[in-house]
Amino acid sequence: MPRRLFLPRLLAGMLLVAAVALLTEPWVPGSLIASAQRAGQKQSRTASQRSKTATPKPTPTRSAVDSLGEPPPPPRLATPKPTSKPEPEINPGDIISVDTTEVMLPVSVRDANGRFASELSRKDFRVFEDDREQPLSDLALRQVPVDVVLMVDASSSVANNLDDFRKAADGFAARLAKDDRLSLIKFDDRVQLLQDWTQSRFQLRRALGRIEPGMFTRFNDALMLAAKQQFGSSKSRRAVIVLSDGIDSGRGTSLESAFKALLEAQVVVYVVSNTEIARATKLGELDSLLNGSDSTVRFNQLRIDDLREGLRVLDQSEQRLAQLTSASGGRLFKPQSFGALEATYAEVADELRHQYALYYTPLNRTRDGGFRRVRVETTNSAYQSHTRIGYFAPKG
Repeated sequence: MPRRLFLPRLLAGMLLVAAVALLTEPWVPGSLIASAQRAGQKQSRTASQRSKTATPKPTPTRSAVDSLGEPPPPPRLATPKPTSKPEPEINPGDIISVDTTEVMLPVSVRDANGRFASELSRKDFRVFEDDREQPLSDLALRQVPVDVVLMVDASSSVANNLDDFRKAADGFAARLAKDDRLSLIKFDDRVQLLQDWTQSRFQLRRALGRIEPGMFTRFNDALMLAAKQQFGSSKSRRAVIVLSDGIDSGRGTSLESAFKALLEAQVVVYVVSNTEIARATKLGELDSLLNGSDSTVRFNQLRIDDLREGLRVLDQSEQRLAQLTSASGGRLFKPQSFGALEATYAEVADELRHQYALYYTPLNRTRDGGFRRVRVETTNSAYQSHTRIGYFAPKG
């Protein structure tokens, strides 16, 4: 074959082989390629996960605690059945009563020298109710705290000496036992509770700083408020200590009504009266006016009459205060100056610390609300006892 014909035929043959090769290869669109790639990746992840799942976890080693199993439930204390009736536990200050009419009498006892007798037992006392002696149990004498209402007359008769009262009241609080409670009431044109019950001397001191002077004297209303609203169902000993001349402005409660409320509430009343201080001031001014010339006396006659009337009212007030305090089982103090208030309040605190709480269940069980007179005697005639004159029986 000629050379020039051989080359074209060779090229044609090579092209034919190439074409046949292309026709025999499978054809796959580009979108399916991408889908296949994603499927391959998914299969790869699935295979990997299966590989991880198929790999067994190592068995943990059990500790000695695990081998004990679940902890047992907490034990319960079984209440044993009593074989006999248990004796009641009695703590100092508990009010153990077999009857709701049990009566508590705060009793102060002094010897012939006026000193407090503090070592007496139940056997040293005798109690009479309406002249009938009452039986006393071994629980007759008990140590109980005292609730004390401090009351101050902030009217014009005391206003200039409130700092003396603050100092005396603060010293009084310091002498009480830690379980004793105090509240503070001031009265003048109105009756105001400055501090409700507290054992905090700091709170009392802060309340004392809030006392401000007024003009009039609502003495009876203040006593009624203390009796009706301050003591409630408290089972402590109860006392009111009031600094005042006791001359009420006559706008509200009578002293008789207030006194009855105090007896019903079983409150002992101590009055620190400034009547002697006021009397000395009035007498000094009266003597000065009466020692003047006749013309001076005539000119000041109205003032002289006012001073004489003031002295008469002071005498009358003192008598009523003496009756009030004695009947409630308290005392009337008449210091000669406001500077003596601190010593006076210390004396009251000393009495409260040495006071006996004497309990008895009356033989008369009648619940008629009537008044029962009581008296307390000591088996030793050298001792003098003092308590309130009586109490009101419960009703219903």
